[in-house]
Amino acid sequence: MSLSLYVYYRVADPQSRATRDAAEALLRDTARETGVHGRLLRRADDPTTWMEVYESVPDATALLAALDASIERHGFAALLAPGARRMVERFVPCA
Repeated sequence: MSLSLYVYYRVADPQSRATRDAAEALLRDTARETGVHGRLLRRADDPTTWMEVYESVPDATALLAALDASIERHGFAALLAPGARRMVERFVPCA
C-alpha cells in the first residue's frame, strides 16, 4: 500500500538562497533515487515553517533513506532554525 509522507520543519532564514537551493536539491535527489516527486510548501502565516510532501510513496523506508543521504550531502541540517528538527508524518487513504 502506498502512503503519503509529510515532512515539516522550521528554517533559520526562509529568504536565504542557500536554504531554498538545499531544499530543492533534496526534492531532486529524492525524485532521482526513488521516482517520487515531492513538493515544497511553506506555512501561510509563518514563512519559517516549511513542508515537503511526498505522495503515492510505495516504499517509505527507501524514500526516508534517500532523504537522509541528501540531507547529509547538502548540509541541510545546518539550515534549520536553532532547536528545530525534521518531523515526519505518514498518512494512508481512508478505507
